[in-house]
Amino acid sequence: MDRGDVGAGWSRPMVVRVPVEPVEAAVEADAVDAVARTADVVVRGPLFGVAAQYAGESRWRVVLAVTDGCPQQARDGLNSRLWFRAKDDARDRAERRALLAAVARLESERVDELDVAGTRYRVVRAEEYAGAGPGGIEQPRPTDPEPLSPDWHRAAKGPGVDEGLVLDPDAPVTPTQALERLALRGLCYTGERFPEDVRADARQALDTHPDVLLLPATFTVVEQTASGWTPVTGPHVSAHEARRSLEFALTWMWPRMHGHIPQDAGPHADARTWPEDRGAGGSTDGPRSAELAAYAEAADALRAGRVNQLEFRGTVYQIVRTRRLLRWGPDGPEGPRPSDVDSQDPSRIHLPLDEDGAGLVLPGD
Repeated sequence: MDRGDVGAGWSRPMVVRVPVEPVEAAVEADAVDAVARTADVVVRGPLFGVAAQYAGESRWRVVLAVTDGCPQQARDGLNSRLWFRAKDDARDRAERRALLAAVARLESERVDELDVAGTRYRVVRAEEYAGAGPGGIEQPRPTDPEPLSPDWHRAAKGPGVDEGLVLDPDAPVTPTQALERLALRGLCYTGERFPEDVRADARQALDTHPDVLLLPATFTVVEQTASGWTPVTGPHVSAHEARRSLEFALTWMWPRMHGHIPQDAGPHADARTWPEDRGAGGSTDGPRSAELAAYAEAADALRAGRVNQLEFRGTVYQIVRTRRLLRWGPDGPEGPRPSDVDSQDPSRIHLPLDEDGAGLVLPGD
């Protein structure tokens, strides 16, 4: 079949390549083992980001990670991206005017696609899911990337989720990737717990966007609850980044939330460094000292190695391997569906700019 003839309801062919290079072969063998351990799929729901198609290119590139919980968050991210481009990178007044016109639309409309200064932007939708089996939700695999020397510093910066990602549905895939794509082509909401408009949109997507593209795996911290597993932080680009986010919650965020460290404490104060209440004679044996020691001890346990499960105060936290499926049609990646819910309305995020890139102060601001 000629790929140029692919239309609605028709799936494009896949090119399958068997890995022979040692590292790739090990990753593929790991994936085969994972299929045996986690044959079921747990679907969490949609995530959103922004992809761009630059002038003269046929491929789409992710410019804002597909990690947002609703379409409006992705639109707001695009709003900021275009505003800063207008402020700092516009080549001339004409380009700045075009960028600011797009920003104005995003401030007042739910716009999912824009052509701006030679670039086509689209809010894209992916389904987040995870493998599951008798042992629960899949944890990181042995061959998933891990740093040789883990950096636990709070300000450490590494590659972001989807950074530099090119969306190419025609790229060769391994046998396990091909199996996963084929198995998930028909993924659709069918249960009665989903509203009818959600189910109808899901059925329609099977025809309008019949192909699926698997995005790189991400890693999420979840906690075990009476009803199952609930995300705590994530998605993250690596299991180590997920562990680091859990350590930050244990040492910095949760002690403040529960009143063990004052909200106005300096940014470097955490469960390991905050000076406890001192009683008569300078004693540090108070309730706060014991509480913070428990947080610090749990955080230290994460640094003992590649720890993927931690129990703290009766709650089990786990690092799980999350995956994302992006549907693809004749015109590229799927955008938001009519039934997707927004948690907020469009609004102005930044100060207005004039055509020279200077900020304007409006009456009443």
